[in-house]
Order: sequence, then structure tokens, then C-alpha cells
Amino acid sequence: MTRELSFNLFEMNTVGHISHGLWRSPQSTRHRYTDIEFWQDRARVLEDGLFDSVFLADVIGAYDGYRGGPETALREAVQIPNNDPLLVVPLMAAVTSHLGFVATFSTTYEPPFAFARRASTLDHLTKGRFGWNVVTSYLPNAARNFGLDDELDHAQRYDRAHEYLDVLYKLWEGSWDDDAVVRDVDGGVYTDPARVRPIDHDGTYFRVAGPHLSEPSPQRTPVIFQAGSSKTGRAFAARHAEAVFVGGTSLNDFAATIADIGRRAEEQGRGPDAVRTLGSAVLIPGRTRADAHRKAEEFARLSSAEGYLAHAGGGSGIDLAAYPPSTRISDIISAGGSSHDAATTSRYAPGATVGEALNEIVRFDRGPFFAVGTGEDIADAIEGWVDQTGISGFNLRQFVTPGTVDDFVEYVVPELQKRGLYRTAYSTSTMREHLFGPGNARLPATHPGARYRGGAHLKEPA
Repeated sequence: MTRELSFNLFEMNTVGHISHGLWRSPQSTRHRYTDIEFWQDRARVLEDGLFDSVFLADVIGAYDGYRGGPETALREAVQIPNNDPLLVVPLMAAVTSHLGFVATFSTTYEPPFAFARRASTLDHLTKGRFGWNVVTSYLPNAARNFGLDDELDHAQRYDRAHEYLDVLYKLWEGSWDDDAVVRDVDGGVYTDPARVRPIDHDGTYFRVAGPHLSEPSPQRTPVIFQAGSSKTGRAFAARHAEAVFVGGTSLNDFAATIADIGRRAEEQGRGPDAVRTLGSAVLIPGRTRADAHRKAEEFARLSSAEGYLAHAGGGSGIDLAAYPPSTRISDIISAGGSSHDAATTSRYAPGATVGEALNEIVRFDRGPFFAVGTGEDIADAIEGWVDQTGISGFNLRQFVTPGTVDDFVEYVVPELQKRGLYRTAYSTSTMREHLFGPGNARLPATHPGARYRGGAHLKEPA
């Protein structure tokens, strides 16, 4: 039987997420991101379109690497201004019954005890529709915002994240028994103290006494999402993640990464199918092929090279926007002497001009999961990608709001439904059941978080 694919909208509580410059589109309503009604309208459209979830990205620092400051990011609305992703979840949950919500939160700067309660609260308020995208943060400005001189190194961030997760599992899974809340009116007992326990965690990075302050929520542990395809990231995913946002430059890359994550999960005793995999999909459908290509051309016209340069942090080593478009990059490098190394030179084709390089930067058709055309054209492409990679689903990249989601629901969803690749109705209500089927609202017994159930193993090393 063909398995239905997961589809999430890639969102952020901000004006400009990853399609830089598109906030200028006449269709765009992104300036309304501070309004309750904006988020509730979007949630209704997504639930009507039978999406798994809205996947909320986040950053806790400004992109200030380009031209030595945040000015370009501010001018271009490159993920600034932005607001807290967690706080829009209840607003959307209030007007939906099935749509899931995946919010990004970093393990690097805030302590786990406070986040444990926030996540449990959201899982309660959404009736089990909450997922957490685990990140370790990467912007130097974020480190400075939390009192550090610079980022923690990559290995230390992941070591801290492993312990962070273990603390949370102890709180979510081990601190309260399922039947701890008895609500005995006659006896005057709301919670049985014998069924609640401290965790007394004493580790390298954290000391947490407990008990957890929240009673068990529908999922207890929110669905664990993670983004990262590095060797360290894959190892982390194999241990903790239930869904991974994977990357790659070709279908073969994705297939290899997906197979590797499955193999690593199996080595962890979780099974090869324990982790769902998601890719970023650029899908531009239209009523006709000409209509779809017209939209793609408009998106390309509005795309801002300055915005993409700010997002990348000026990593090319050359301030391309400071030169006339006809200038040859080889001439800039020659004039710069030793300031541009061989690695910088190799990024550009021989004889390439600044204008050509800037056009390359704003391209959104470079990834393998790119399709423009009718709903049938795009469904054909999706079916081929799944067959070649084994991927579980996609995060839909957004260009304009409204527009991107509405077009996908109108043109693509019916074609996917005909092929058995997309649900025709919600059959489950929790986020974890959306991914793994009815009856799977809680962590499976093979997940490392489950080892703490009933207060077991709380004193043992993770």
C-alpha cells in the first residue's frame, strides 16, 4: 500500500523568511504577521488543505556578518523583525482541530526546565498537536545576545543538546505517572504525591531537581524534529529525532542521507523506519504551465540579491553588490591581491561577471525538489522524487502569503490524492499519529526517552 506523504508549510513569525524580497509582492500580506487574524487565517487554510503541520523556523540573533553589521538584514527584512514562534501556536490551535504545529527552539541558551513546562503547556492546549524542532543555534549574534563572546563550538553544542534532551525526557516521561492526577473530590486529593517524583539530574551542563510542574500531556514528549545532515547531526537524529529535515544537492545525495539515517536509527535499536525524512520543496503550480512559469518569473524578478547575501553572511569573501554588474569577478580578485583565496576564486565560473553571480545567488531552482507547472506536472515530479529517494515528505517553501499554500491546495493536492500520496481526510488527531498512524500518540518503547517511564533509570547515566 502506498504511504501518504507528510506535507508541512515552512513558516516563520517574521516578514521575510527565506524567499528574500518577496515581501514586496503586491499579493503579500506578510506585514500582518503581528496580527492574531493573520495566523488564524493561515491555520484555517492549512487545515482545509489537510496539511500535517505548520513548521515554524526561528533565529535568536540578527544576520550581521554581511558588510559588518545588521543594516542590510534590517533593510531587507531578512528574518528581522521576528517574534517568538511558540506564542502563535495557541492562536492557530484555537481555530483548528487537526493541524499540527512544529516550533523551533534552541538547546544552547535557555535552561531545559523552563522549556519543558512551555512544551507541555502547548501540547495540552493543542490536544497533542505539538512538535519541537531541536536546534543548537549558529549565529554569532545570538551568542552575544545571551552574554557569550562567541558561539560554543560545534561539538560542545551537540554534547549540551544530548544532555538537554535527556533532562527533558526525565521530566516529560519519568516525573509523573499516567495516573498521578486522581481528582478525588471526596478524599480531597487532586494529585497523588506517591505517583510524582523528582528527577534529581546532575550532569555536565545541567542540574535539575524536579518534579516537572505540568501533568502528563496527550503526547507527553512532543514530536522531536531536527534539521541537519552533517555526520554529527545524523548521529543526533538517529538517537533522538522522529522526523528530520534533510538536505542535499542531488537526488542521490538525499537517497544516501536518508538510507544512512535509517541505518543509524536501526543501530540505536529503533528500527530503520523510526525517523521520517523531510526535504525542502520549491513548488510553483498554476492553472496552466504558462501561468505557473509567469509566477516563477515574477518571484525571480522580486527576489533580492542583497537579502540573500545578508542571509549568507557575505560568505563569498567579495562584496558583490558594491561593483557594477558588468565587472568580471576575476578582475576583482586580481585587484584584491591576497585578500581573496583560491577557495573564493573557485566559487565562480571563469569570466563570470558580478551580474551573473548575483543572478545565481537569487536562483530558487537549484535544489532537486523543484517543479513548476500544472498540478499534474508537479505531482509527477513529487512521485518521481519519492521513488528515487525514499523521502517521507516535504516542507513547502513559501514565496507569497497568501498564494503559495492556496495554489498548492487548489492545483497539487487533488492530483496527489488521486495517486494515494495525500490524505483525503484527517484520520488522526495528534502530531505523532499524523506521522506514524493511529494509536501512536506516545513515544515508542524503542525511543531513548521511553526508558524513563515510571521513574526508571533516572539516576543512571544517559
